[in-house]
Amino acid sequence: MLKVDNLQAYYGKSHVLHGASFEVHPGEIVALLGRNGSGRSTTAKSIMGMVECQGSIEWKGQPIQGLKPFEVAHKGIGYVPENRDIFPSLTVHQNLLLGQKGRNTRARWSFEDMYQMFPRLKEREHTEAGVLSGGEQQMLTLCRTLMGDPDLIIIDEPTEGLAPKIVELVGEYLKKLKDRGISVLLIEQKLTIAMAISNRVLIMGHGSIVFTGTPESLRQDAAVRKEWLEV
Repeated sequence: MLKVDNLQAYYGKSHVLHGASFEVHPGEIVALLGRNGSGRSTTAKSIMGMVECQGSIEWKGQPIQGLKPFEVAHKGIGYVPENRDIFPSLTVHQNLLLGQKGRNTRARWSFEDMYQMFPRLKEREHTEAGVLSGGEQQMLTLCRTLMGDPDLIIIDEPTEGLAPKIVELVGEYLKKLKDRGISVLLIEQKLTIAMAISNRVLIMGHGSIVFTGTPESLRQDAAVRKEWLEV
């Protein structure tokens, strides 16, 4: 579905990605783990066309490297950035409306789906997004991305700064995406949620993939955890 091969990326003269290669298959949750500065967010931005890069990025067998972000999104890849990027002066409902790509009558997700999944958003439907709590804003950003009906959603640090109960809610939300056939590339630092919901785990270190395996294989590999994840 998504195939990244020998991905190289730079910020000015700083070489950030050093030949990262991995795949995300249909209907699976893949966690991309690593310390801050390892290149995880740059990987997401490279896929979305937000960072100039070299190498190969294929989506459903077609190259997408060099496309503009909106073109990548229209191919069926959704992106939830770490900073959430809500429209603070617009209401919850208006933010969700902006996530739609035209009048897609076959979209898997509706306003009702969003409000059923997150009843708190229904309660705040006509509230300006800027006054929502951090957890509510995260819910809104996730839902707005889903309204575009992506086949793959890339989520960068969705649990950052959230209370434990909201973290659990986000985990359940991601499982529901998988149940509806949507693939997820989850960029996380919290090992607990990644291990609980992922089919496969990737670890990034120094701009390349240094581990690929199941959550269980990572649990059993204390040396890898110590070298690449523990602070």
